[in-house]
Order: sequence, then structure tokens, then C-alpha cells
Amino acid sequence: MKKLSDQIDRFCLTHPNFGIPRLMMFIVIGNIAVWLVSAMDTTGTFRYMLTFNAEMIFRHGQIWRLVTFVFVPESSGVLLIFWLYLYYSIGNTLEDAWGTGKFTIYYLSGMVLTMIYGTAVWLIGGYSPHLTVHYVNLSMFFAYATLFPDTYFLLFFFFPVKVKWLAIIDAAVFALDILFGSFPENLLPLVALLNYFVFCGEWIGDLIGRGRVQRQKNVVDFQKEARRIQREMKDKPYNRKCEVCGRTDTDYPDLEFRYCSRCAGYHCYCVDHINNHVHHQE
Repeated sequence: MKKLSDQIDRFCLTHPNFGIPRLMMFIVIGNIAVWLVSAMDTTGTFRYMLTFNAEMIFRHGQIWRLVTFVFVPESSGVLLIFWLYLYYSIGNTLEDAWGTGKFTIYYLSGMVLTMIYGTAVWLIGGYSPHLTVHYVNLSMFFAYATLFPDTYFLLFFFFPVKVKWLAIIDAAVFALDILFGSFPENLLPLVALLNYFVFCGEWIGDLIGRGRVQRQKNVVDFQKEARRIQREMKDKPYNRKCEVCGRTDTDYPDLEFRYCSRCAGYHCYCVDHINNHVHHQE
């Protein structure tokens, strides 16, 4: 998983223009549009034509279903607005932390894994399961809780709760759906988790607060840490040094270093932190 994650980071570094900026905005707008049109369609035909159906895709050429199933909402009314607002906020935060390219790959790979699973079920069992990106969206919450475990959410708009505890509740929902859901839809949470393991596998333990707190402090206060490392290494010449972890091309000659295009000025980071640092502002 770590090697695949590193490959994704390198791809994003070498293709800085890859990705769909503010992808979650398009997802949210699409869900709202489908919800409004579906409310006027009493026959349910419009909604059905957008869902994922492997037989209709591969035997009848309805290839638009490969994309439109993302816009089919699982709820309606106030509950839908709440979930869409949550996904929009989390998605944008992850995009700001990872970069547009990496977040786009995260979401699209979740879609692709879901479609592969649905197609495999159809090929093996002759049955096309009901597929949505519900669990892909929930896996974004896992990623958010991994990166920002001590962020507070207002539960019911009044009670502050740390995200890492809500992530544990999210994990319990996944477990219940797997254990008590109907086959083969009950395995969709596992498919979504594959995506999470690739992107956040090295920080799985951080969901319950182990290790990530100190790492997050280093990210937030990296200027102070950089000055400390500079004093310790003033006698060691180098050309590049990561401003987060302090590693240099002298001590780690095989490590890749890049300059962040989103930071004001010239700031160097290693491949592990180019997409995981606080950006300098003018």
C-alpha cells in the first residue's frame, strides 16, 4: 500500500495540473439536481436511468451510468442537505490538504473500485447490485479524521465532539452494514475501505489518537522546527531540505525533494510532505 501511495504522490508531483478543482461542488450540485427532478417524476424512470446497472451498461450500451450513479442521492429533504454539506466541507478540506490531483484520484478510484465490484457480481452471479458512492463518501470522513483527529464537530449543532470519536462511530456503522446487510451490497464498505487503506494506511492507528497528534503539531509549527534543525545542521552542507521533517539531500541522497507551487516564495519539501504541510501565505 505504501508503494502505491508513493506512486500516486509522484504522479501528482509530475502532473501538477491533473485533477478536477472543487470536485465535491460538482457532486453536490448533481445530487441536488437529480433529487429535484426525481421529485417531479412519479414513475421513477429518471432516477432508474441514472443508477449503475452492469447489464444495461455492457449489453445495452448505456455507458452514461458509469458516471451518473454518483449523482443519485440516497436520502432526501433536510437530511440530504445535511449530508451534502458535510461531504462538501470534508471534500474541500481534503483537497486543500492533499492537492487537487490526489483528492481527485481518491474519489475517482473509489468510484472505479465500486464499479469493478458491481461488474464482478454481475458476471459471476448474473445480478447487478444497487451501487452508490455512499460508502466512498463515508470513507472521506475516515481520511479527514486521520489527518485532523482533534478537530471538533458540533454534534446536533450544539455538542462539540472530536472527529476521531465520530470516526469510530463511522467504523461501527461500516461493521454493522457488513455483518447485517444483504449480500452482495453488504461488502461495499470493504470496497470503499480499500481506497482508504491505499491513501491513509500508514496512519490507520491515528484514528484513535496514536502518534498523529505529535505529527500534526510538527506540521503546524514547522517553522520553529525548521529553525531548530537548521541550528543543529549548520555544519552540514546541503542543497535541499524538507521544511517539515528536516531531512536533507545530504543525509538522504535518494530522497526526492520538490518546491511547493502553492506556497508563497520558495519552500522545499520531501516527497512525503509535499502534499501534507501548511502552505506559506504572503
